[in-house]
Amino acid sequence: MATAPDPRSLLYRDGFDPDAALRLTAEALGRCDDGELYLQHSVSESFGFDDGRLKTADFTTQSGFGLRGVSGETTAFAHANEISAPAIRRAAETMRLLDPAAQGPAAPPPRTNRHLYTGSDPLSIVPFARKVALCQTIDALARARDPRVAQVSVGLAGSWSVIEIVRPDGFLATDIRPLVRLNVTIVVEQNGRRESGTFGMGGRYLYDRLFEQPTWERAIGEALAQALVNLEAVAAPAGEMTVVCGPGWPGVLLHEAIGHGLEGDFNRKGSSAFSGRIGERVAAPGVTVIDDGSIADRRGSLSIDDEGTPTQANVLIEDGILRGYMQDRLNARLMGVAATGNGRRENFAYAPMPRMTNTFMLGGNDDPQEIIARAGNGIYAKSFGGGQVDITSGKFVFSCTEAYRIENGRLGAPIKGATLIGDGPSVLTRVRAIGNDMALDEGIGMCGKGGQSVPAGVGQPSLLIDRLTVGGTAAG
Repeated sequence: MATAPDPRSLLYRDGFDPDAALRLTAEALGRCDDGELYLQHSVSESFGFDDGRLKTADFTTQSGFGLRGVSGETTAFAHANEISAPAIRRAAETMRLLDPAAQGPAAPPPRTNRHLYTGSDPLSIVPFARKVALCQTIDALARARDPRVAQVSVGLAGSWSVIEIVRPDGFLATDIRPLVRLNVTIVVEQNGRRESGTFGMGGRYLYDRLFEQPTWERAIGEALAQALVNLEAVAAPAGEMTVVCGPGWPGVLLHEAIGHGLEGDFNRKGSSAFSGRIGERVAAPGVTVIDDGSIADRRGSLSIDDEGTPTQANVLIEDGILRGYMQDRLNARLMGVAATGNGRRENFAYAPMPRMTNTFMLGGNDDPQEIIARAGNGIYAKSFGGGQVDITSGKFVFSCTEAYRIENGRLGAPIKGATLIGDGPSVLTRVRAIGNDMALDEGIGMCGKGGQSVPAGVGQPSLLIDRLTVGGTAAG
């Protein structure tokens, strides 16, 4: 039986080997406080099936490196889309602009042999024709489910990345990262009115999970159900009211409105609403928020972050008290704390920064049905779409993609056009009930910051929030 090739051979070839990488990194970064050579080879593909046929099929392969040196608060960074000794030497010239290290070289990250996901390449295992056939099957069955189905869009995507982190102190760490995702969007039409529903899933595993019939049939069912609910939706009320957020994906509100404000760079610079508040009460009792990049197979998970630090469960808020921030190496060093495994970058062409992984609120003891009953009158937000957040103030605006009125403690008519408006710090203090139904999202999240996008996960239980402003199209 043939032995599978070492994935590291994609990084080291044409006379360039690990010894050369270590030597060049030591020469380039020897005067710096910190830094690394980040090597990466990645392949990615995506399929877009629309109007009953394959509309797009993309395949991309890229290799490159990023060389970063840090002295004090100053960072020098250079990158190239080739991995070779001459290219790294050229990049090293940028490092000469840095002042000599003020404090001496920082200690390397702790080492780990942990692997949170398979190292196999999901793209090469499944033939092209089978991927297209899955999209065709989903399209046909979705259209057959209901005569009101007017349009079906199927998106299938996968990537596989081999990364190696090389430090001037001799530290070397490798990670091999798979990622797959399936999305189904269904448009329904009735009496001239069109509405849509979307459902997606994914994670750091192989395509086989997505190709299981119960999995993609569930995606069809969830997307169709949301679209049909929206066909019956009435105009959303407007005004300040009680809001119940459902479990799972609604944690994206927590991610945006609160999570970014707990990242180390914003707090070191004093620009976050949570700056300087460690040990203070920032949320209602019972609110515990965790960022955990060490959950197996999850979309936001990493065996090591993009600086080589092992990921871990970081308690950010415990029973309403702020306990800590998410840190990369640079901000942790400047703040005098330990790195938390949250140094992330989109790819080799970007320097790392503190970013979330899987960020979620732990469950409580309240029954979800009792939470709705306690709400009296308000709205129930089951799913969210896009949103905008101001990190400094924590103010946010989120649109609901599936929501309902709550009338006399019971779910009422579905509503359309609802937006939630508020600010993260005050929302945390207005949590009045925490459900026992905590769930993580299905694995579709992307997080943007500083021009970089990375996969991320969210989660939460059902939450009862008092006095949240709802923007809508009807009188409250």
